[in-house]
Amino acid sequence: MAAPCRKMASRSFSRLLCYFSSTAVGSGACRRFSVTPIDRATPLGSTAADRATSPWSLMAAVCLQRLPVISADCSPIEQRFKQMLQQMELEKSLVSDHELRLLEDAEKMSRRQAADYDSDEEDRGDQEIMMTQDLEDTWEQRLKNFHPAPRVRADVDEDLSSAQRCLADSLVLLAEQQVGAEKLWLLPQAAWQEGETLRQTAERALDSVTAAGVKATFLGNAPCGVYKYKLPKAARTEGSVGRKVFFFKAILADGAPGSAPTAPLLWVKKSELQEYLKPAYMTKVDRFILNL
Repeated sequence: MAAPCRKMASRSFSRLLCYFSSTAVGSGACRRFSVTPIDRATPLGSTAADRATSPWSLMAAVCLQRLPVISADCSPIEQRFKQMLQQMELEKSLVSDHELRLLEDAEKMSRRQAADYDSDEEDRGDQEIMMTQDLEDTWEQRLKNFHPAPRVRADVDEDLSSAQRCLADSLVLLAEQQVGAEKLWLLPQAAWQEGETLRQTAERALDSVTAAGVKATFLGNAPCGVYKYKLPKAARTEGSVGRKVFFFKAILADGAPGSAPTAPLLWVKKSELQEYLKPAYMTKVDRFILNL
């Protein structure tokens, strides 16, 4: 059975070769397939020449956030839930060593009052015996002497240029930048330059407005948003119609800038952004800023 199958396969293959040879002779040459390498850095349907002649200028901006330093105040429902959990934990908990000592001391005191207590083993001359109630009094006095740091600092919280304001909230960095003929509060941004990635442009934008030594952790290499706007008609040219701003997110790594910044800066909460940003710009920024 295997032999006929081999003959049929060899026959079919030989006929196929004959067909291709006759086609090649008739057409004069076989058609060759060309393979064009694809540049992964260039979008499909776009070339370097297209980017060079594009009327849209590329820019990169960085959304630098300072995360909360202390926990936020509990809402009324959170406070009630916290009290309920504490009550459940207290009801299900076992008696601690300190509570056992309290019970033992109470029993000794009752036996002393009833004159049914032999204290020969504990009365050792002038040695002072520390009772559990004395320990509690000492702890209570220490608690009264402890003064926690204030959660609300009016002198610092009103200073918008300080990264140490509103420790329970997340803050966003804004920089005053020249756009056309006016100065606007924006996220730190810079124009893209040939030979660098958009993230490198965002890092350069942050370095250009903040003080030296500021450490920021960028969250990935891909932008989290984009804002597109056209220039005023008087400023438009054939090769420059508008701007495309790509946003990158970053987290302030360690505290506030140590030296003076190179541009006017503001550290604002998310609820305060609308006071400084234009509505169209605010709509794009509000999508990726989390109020942690």
